[in-house]
Amino acid sequence: MSLELSVVVLAAGMGTRMKSALPKVMHKVAGKPMVGHVIDTAAHLKAAKTMVVVGPDMPDLIKTVAPHPTFEQTDRLGTAHAVLAAKEGLKGLTGNVLVLYADSPLFTAKTLARLVAAREENDHAVAVLGFRPEDLTGYGRLVTDQNGNLTAIVEDKECNDAQRQINFCNSGVMCFKAEDMITTLEAIDNANAKGEYYLTDAVEVAQKNGQSCVAVEVDEAETLGVNSRTQLAVAEAILQNRLRETAMAEGATLVDPASVFLSADTKLGRDVIVEPNVVFGPGVTVGDNVVIKAFSHLESCVVGDGADIGPYARLRPGAEIGAGARVGNFVEIKKAVLEAGAKVNHLSYIGDARVGAKANIGAGTITCNYDGFRKQHTDIGAGAFIGSNSSLVAPVEIGDGAIVGAGSTITGKVEADALTLTRAERIEKKGWAAKFREKMRELTGKK
Repeated sequence: MSLELSVVVLAAGMGTRMKSALPKVMHKVAGKPMVGHVIDTAAHLKAAKTMVVVGPDMPDLIKTVAPHPTFEQTDRLGTAHAVLAAKEGLKGLTGNVLVLYADSPLFTAKTLARLVAAREENDHAVAVLGFRPEDLTGYGRLVTDQNGNLTAIVEDKECNDAQRQINFCNSGVMCFKAEDMITTLEAIDNANAKGEYYLTDAVEVAQKNGQSCVAVEVDEAETLGVNSRTQLAVAEAILQNRLRETAMAEGATLVDPASVFLSADTKLGRDVIVEPNVVFGPGVTVGDNVVIKAFSHLESCVVGDGADIGPYARLRPGAEIGAGARVGNFVEIKKAVLEAGAKVNHLSYIGDARVGAKANIGAGTITCNYDGFRKQHTDIGAGAFIGSNSSLVAPVEIGDGAIVGAGSTITGKVEADALTLTRAERIEKKGWAAKFREKMRELTGKK
């Protein structure tokens, strides 16, 4: 691939089979909208220009694909009609134009690069990705001549008996010679069973103009188009397996790969150990030599080298876990920094806070960060010790090396190296419990 590459992404379909108010291509696979995967693939190919064809009233989709230009297909009259909706963006392009589908998120950059290179090799007018499915039902057939050149794409409903036996099928992905593309598409008519303008008819048009076309074979697993919730789940499974394989190939250990769920942008360092049933939401970066124990959930957070997380830990957006820090079982961290070596071992909530280096947070401690209107900050100094079952009512500052006694409610500043505790006076009434039980037996008749 040496010539300039542009990409048109078709994203105008609503996807009625999804039974959703959300445009089909906005449904997520591995934590990212399907259209985002396709645009990312175009970026890997170093596309000079990426255009997205959308349908009417899709403001969220337009926002998601920004800053890439969008073109509206007002009437849905077929795939060729959809591509021509971007006609203004196609004018003046040179080299290659790749047409992708926003509901097909599994094509790899490597596969698409092969397609583009095949189109360039003999200056073909059109190159098409084909595959060989076990079930041919519904797929257009790729008709080739004795030299292997692509001569036609025939939709399933238009096939004669001989064509229906062909097992080489159209994936929908096509690469065009940019300089001829508009002329080719405008020559397509809608004289077919559906009365639509088929992009696939571009091959026939090119043939009539004396231009050659070529087909490139790809594995069926890449070609999945998502039109239902069931297919969305299939796409998720395929992409998760890819992500797991990549993570392990790059030096992470997944103890039970099938139970670990990654996002498309998850970054795991070397010698990371991930135990079973861990979920990585979008935006997670994990350093080297980290252990993430079972049933933990991480999202939009950073975990430093050598940290120990879980089991049953939840790291919410904005959590920054320092090197060697410890976040234990049933601990939730939100928009908070745990500096190097800090420990929050169990049953605690730390939100909108800084926990200094080597500080220790006892079980049951919570930062009371929300007053019903505002989020307030808690600052815990280096080496501080917060006793179990303490409530730190923000805004509050605990100085370096300070100790907060167990069960305390802290509402003001604690000086460095001070001991602070708040406890009600103990009251003990001897024999009161026995008298209470006797009185209740008399009242209820229970022994």
